[in-house]
Amino acid sequence: MIGSTRTLRVWAYSAPADLRKGFDGLCGLVTRLRQDPLAGDCFLFVNRLRTRAKVLLWHGTGLCVYRKRLEQGRFAALGAPDGAGTPGRTLTLSDLSLFLEGCTLLTRTALSPGAVTPRTWTPPVSAA
Repeated sequence: MIGSTRTLRVWAYSAPADLRKGFDGLCGLVTRLRQDPLAGDCFLFVNRLRTRAKVLLWHGTGLCVYRKRLEQGRFAALGAPDGAGTPGRTLTLSDLSLFLEGCTLLTRTALSPGAVTPRTWTPPVSAA
């Protein structure tokens, strides 16, 4: 598995990708995400049938491409883009590991409560 002692950002290209592409073709897709392929982030691409995936990673001295082909089943759908007009979404390195293992994930649940609105305290009225 892709391991690192530093924090990696993972960008998932949510549209189906032609996985016949090599280093240069995948770098072209990375620029559609408005990211730099040489920044040290991971970039995940999946084919239309979701049976194959590629991860592009700049490893400091060169680009690496990791491939995985599922013999049974399909990868999880990457879903809709995060917004901002780019055809991608962000994942954590843990999400990427689970995704490549074939888990169905990619739905996030907020663990923290929403914004707290402060209220003013009014003392109780005495009935005397």
